Amino acid sequence: MRRFAQAIAERGQLPGELPDAIAQAIATGPDRYNVGKGKPAYAVAMTEQRLVVVADMVWGLVPRWSKTPYTRYTTVTARLERAPRSRIFADAWKHRHCLVPLSGYYKWDRQRKPPWPHFIQRADGNALLAAGLWERWEGQEGEVMHSFAVLTAPNSAIPAPLTPDGPVFLEGKAAMRWLSGSISSPRSLLRHAMEPDLESYPVSRAIAKPDIDDYTLLEPVMPDDTPLEDEEEAWDED
Repeated sequence: MRRFAQAIAERGQLPGELPDAIAQAIATGPDRYNVGKGKPAYAVAMTEQRLVVVADMVWGLVPRWSKTPYTRYTTVTARLERAPRSRIFADAWKHRHCLVPLSGYYKWDRQRKPPWPHFIQRADGNALLAAGLWERWEGQEGEVMHSFAVLTAPNSAIPAPLTPDGPVFLEGKAAMRWLSGSISSPRSLLRHAMEPDLESYPVSRAIAKPDIDDYTLLEPVMPDDTPLEDEEEAWDED
């Protein structure tokens, strides 16, 4: 998972357990169709005062000990089984959980030659809530940045021929328990995770270009045998 969409039109597409003000902020916020590394997206978190908030955060977690507001590591996702022991993610695992609302996300079919991207979404049209971790980074000059990563694990709900691996999805009380920190182990998170009925379809390879961000990226296309361009070939992750 290296791209996702966050274009949620109605409060009813979001789980009822989310506070109304949070759900409304997400539904009325800007539509984003091509969120990639370093781009802003909404994330839902819980403050130390136990308040649920929604905020724009940068995708790609930057640990607080980093000297720069970026990292050379790939931190847009974190493997669930490794995150609690990771130098980058361990502190966020203990203290800073979040939920990332998704309209859906993009994943490449690499069994096909040339590979082709698909868009994965819930079959019922509702939004997905991905479990994530967030961090607050402060620079020496007082600048502040909030960033996040999405947790990933095997997921048998992902349609073939795509590889059965992707975000960990939550909803209902389990989503709120994750925010509060009461789910504290990978095994417990998997027990509470949901595997929604998902569907996928091929979309334009224009998603590989970060400067393109509009609704046409979600339109179905018929894959062809055109060789990949250099900039698309450079994006070699799911």
